[in-house]
Amino acid sequence: MLILITNDDGIEAKGLRTLHSGLSKKWETVVVAPAQEQSATSHSMTLNRSLRYRDLGGNVFSVEGTPTDCVMFAVYSLLPRKPDLVVSGINHGANLADDVTYSGTVAAAIEGTLLGIPSVAISVPKKGNPTFDRHNIFDDAARFSGQLVSRILKEGMPEETLLNVNVPNCSWDEIDGVRITRLGKRIYRDVIERERGSDGQSYFRIGGNAPDWEGSEDSDVSVIDRNMISITPLRLDLTNYEAMEHLRKWEF
Repeated sequence: MLILITNDDGIEAKGLRTLHSGLSKKWETVVVAPAQEQSATSHSMTLNRSLRYRDLGGNVFSVEGTPTDCVMFAVYSLLPRKPDLVVSGINHGANLADDVTYSGTVAAAIEGTLLGIPSVAISVPKKGNPTFDRHNIFDDAARFSGQLVSRILKEGMPEETLLNVNVPNCSWDEIDGVRITRLGKRIYRDVIERERGSDGQSYFRIGGNAPDWEGSEDSDVSVIDRNMISITPLRLDLTNYEAMEHLRKWEF
């Protein structure tokens, strides 16, 4: 059993280190993660320059690239054989609802799935505890990750499907179970903020107020709000089959 661990918060992230420590106690693990933070890079890959990597010892490697780069580099070049599982995380912040489309954490699991490897993304919301200092939440998330890995090895995974997991930001004793969920909806309030630098030039930043969320009782957003672990199966096939039937009626 060989597990490839990666993330988008970078090689120094506490969530990554905690996940590695937890999973390596039971399985063979290799960490291949971005050298710098790559949050919100989605499924981007590096095409306009060469990739550099560093061997940090103990089966830990950093790559000057995106989470997608890390998975591709590990599978095609670094590892002696194809890993049995890709686990991406533990992300410093939630990956709920529409945010999965921006997430580098989820994108690493997407890349693993594209390469035919069962893949999981693990995240912890910052809500109510932005510094993660109140309790050992990463230890709790790593603990559940180990349980999930054991279940995947026993039950298997549906083809072309990855699991997007969010562990609530509360103590282990406060977690009120596990739910299989659907994606909720994020209501964006992003704006472009204008800033003026010391050189007198204008710069622009994507900002705005915190988003609102909505979703049914079985949505990831709702479940996390109720201090339950959310597991959302995501599929690679984005085809809207109902729309196909409608579009076939169009004349060209």
